[in-house]
Amino acid sequence: MLINKLRKSFITAILFSFLFTCPGKAQEKRHLSLEESLKIGLENSKILHSSKMKIISADAQLSMANAGGLPSLALGANYTRLSNVAPYTISIPYFGTYTLSPTILDNYTAKLSLQQPLFTGFKISSNSEIAKNNSLAAKQDYSKDEQDVIYNIKNAYWNLFLTGKLKEAIDENVQQMKAHLDDIQNFFKQGLATKNEVLKVEVQLSEAQLSQIDARNSVKIATVNFDNVINISLATEIEVQEDAEVENENIEDIDQLIDKAMKNRPDLKSLQYRLNASKNGITLAQSGWYPQVVIGGEYDYEKPNSRILPLEDNFKATWAVEVGLTYSLWDWGTTRAQTTQAESQYEQTKDSYSTLKDAVTLDVTQNYYNLVKAKEKVLVTEQTVNQAEENYRVTDERFKQGLTLNSELLDAEVALVQAKTNCAQSIVDYELAKAQIERSTGGK
Repeated sequence: MLINKLRKSFITAILFSFLFTCPGKAQEKRHLSLEESLKIGLENSKILHSSKMKIISADAQLSMANAGGLPSLALGANYTRLSNVAPYTISIPYFGTYTLSPTILDNYTAKLSLQQPLFTGFKISSNSEIAKNNSLAAKQDYSKDEQDVIYNIKNAYWNLFLTGKLKEAIDENVQQMKAHLDDIQNFFKQGLATKNEVLKVEVQLSEAQLSQIDARNSVKIATVNFDNVINISLATEIEVQEDAEVENENIEDIDQLIDKAMKNRPDLKSLQYRLNASKNGITLAQSGWYPQVVIGGEYDYEKPNSRILPLEDNFKATWAVEVGLTYSLWDWGTTRAQTTQAESQYEQTKDSYSTLKDAVTLDVTQNYYNLVKAKEKVLVTEQTVNQAEENYRVTDERFKQGLTLNSELLDAEVALVQAKTNCAQSIVDYELAKAQIERSTGGK
């Protein structure tokens, strides 16, 4: 059973190794710090590129909304060829026949028009404010996406760090077990140990080697995941260059962290801007109850100019200025329905904002206690490693002198690798808890 299990594990390792070393996939090895990883990941992020395009779109919408309150200038030209008809004439007895409207077959028109809205029931200003707040919200959405990308990079980076540390601990354990096996075999040859004791060490060594295979695969998988997160070639081998410092780091008071989150969280800011836009939407909906006043003017250069009689086959210029007022007397309740809809959306956004504030408080509180717990666990597990190392050293020396049992050394070896595993896990938990606190308070 054990042999079959070993055979399957080795076959898996060989296949996995072939996957990452197959021809056509030249492997590049890079040494990256966390800061360098963040820089590469942020530059290559497709999520941030998409978010940036949303900002550009929102800014363009703001420009269009602002343009609605500015004067518009238009130039038009036209040529018309008329069918030939008899000119309009009048005959006066004794005086002859007179042409009142000659037939001019070629008609040319050039018109320059200017239009400026004077009052639109606050429609233009409301549209502008809505677009402005949506633009500001899009910028905050970008900040939130950036924080999410940063956290994902840190998460992938520290998981790669963890798998590397676990591999180191297991590799060291395998070497210890091999040395232990050599010692117990020598004792067996000298008649100082039983065959069963040798088998116990061999079984534990086999289990350690199986864990070693899993650890190697975990490193490769974590590397691929990290490469994917920072958007580089998946064939790139990464060696992390970072270490954690826990003892000298202070944790802010929970009330300070919550206050910081309320001021800095981009998702809160984004929703606040959308709440403002929703409020402006009510004013926009109510614009249908107000008159619309527009002033305009035009300059016409025509041949013939229809305003000059009798018509002449020459270019003549005329101009006009007008003020127009439009007022809807009855729209079957459309404006009322639009206002009710806008007010409902505003109330929904208010509820969402209040709910988000509560969620932020809960998020920060949970992350704070997770960080405190993680820091305490790091300090404890580091002490445990020191104790396990000393226990292994003493037990190993006593075993070589024949003063302790084989099973006690096996227990010491297992305790040491477990202590190192727990310590590495607690360090990564602490770093990820720090990253969670940074993200939940609006930091980077």
